[in-house]
Amino acid sequence: VQLQASGGGKVQAGGSLRLSCGASGRAVNSYAIGWFRQAPGKEREFAGSITWITGRTFLRDSVEGRFTISRDNAKKTVWLQMNGLQPEDTAVYYCAADQEGNADFRSWGQGTQVTVSS
Repeated sequence: VQLQASGGGKVQAGGSLRLSCGASGRAVNSYAIGWFRQAPGKEREFAGSITWITGRTFLRDSVEGRFTISRDNAKKTVWLQMNGLQPEDTAVYYCAADQEGNADFRSWGQGTQVTVSS
């Protein structure tokens, strides 16, 4: 297993959760870790990413200002801090590795369910 996402749960609108993504194997030497989410009946979408070396982050517009991504290189862990959660954030969240820096995310980990009630 190269990536393992955890930390999902059920919260009310306005609440917060912090997801963790632990990396092992080749994922440790990847260029970036991305967070994706897939809501019921919808396609998987990119939520954000962070590069291991510089810590540069990218976030999709709909979560900008509410979500932040951080990483601890020594712990080989990436976190997705989600504040101000809304029902439309309900999804299974996955992390994946971009090995070469070309936004080709692979090595998908097992997802974690986030459910936000109104």
